Amino acid sequence: MKKLLVTGASGFLGWNTCCEAYTRWEIFGTVFTHPVNIKGVKIVQTDLTRFREFKKVFKEIRPDAVIHTAALSSPDYCQQNKAGTRKINVDAPVNIAGLCADTHIPFVFTSSDLVFDGLNAPYREDDPVCPVNVYGEQKVRAEEGIMKRYPGAAVCRMPLMFGDPGPAASSFFQAMVNALRDGHELRLFEDEYRTPVSGKTAAQGLFIALEKIKGLIHLGGVERISRYNFGLLMMGVLGIRDARLIRCRQKDITTAAPRPPDISLESSKAYSSGFKPLPLKNQLEELLARRYRPKGTLG
Repeated sequence: MKKLLVTGASGFLGWNTCCEAYTRWEIFGTVFTHPVNIKGVKIVQTDLTRFREFKKVFKEIRPDAVIHTAALSSPDYCQQNKAGTRKINVDAPVNIAGLCADTHIPFVFTSSDLVFDGLNAPYREDDPVCPVNVYGEQKVRAEEGIMKRYPGAAVCRMPLMFGDPGPAASSFFQAMVNALRDGHELRLFEDEYRTPVSGKTAAQGLFIALEKIKGLIHLGGVERISRYNFGLLMMGVLGIRDARLIRCRQKDITTAAPRPPDISLESSKAYSSGFKPLPLKNQLEELLARRYRPKGTLG
């Protein structure tokens, strides 16, 4: 088997990527502070911001391909820690892309829909970037640095992702499921729109990019939806009648990092390359109907 190096294996997307790949690759997954056990994955603890340390790991593994998912992805945290988060969100991926360029192996970088300002959706790959927060700015800088260092890299702009977070990561999705099942109040934006996909679907898109894509590609889902309507869809899949969903507006909430209102992605390039996300209802049914449906609900 060929060797695949997945950075950020303990994070949401890294964990889902490792789970999707273990039957096809010999997988090495890097972690920093959260060692995890993942079936079929050799875990390597390293600090990606220490380039000499990581370069040694890279040479020892000698991967045939790299998927880079590691990041500090909280917009609020990045907004308040701009200098500290730059090392992992900008410098590390550019350095890793350089190692892949030197060894002529495929490199996939996971960027974000937050590179856009949310005023002209849906966004295509050739639309101008205009981030409204530090995290988005850092993803733009990483994209630019990677493409300059390694034009053959695949830069995947990821949408909002939902699903199982793995043993070490957290996810907004679990908080929503718990609130719906337990009858707690759940306030969701009716004026923030995304094109979400499940973590499993996102990982499938990364492997298509690994095999077929050079340059920018969007891996958004087939449906544009607000957070509030996403909650309604979850209610239906879970069979819950009396969830306490409350509409609220993004523009009325103050956060450390500004949020763009509509960063829906136009992903026809990925679809024509073989990326085929199911409708959101089907993706949610795959996740929720079997594992999370509460007792005494519909169906």
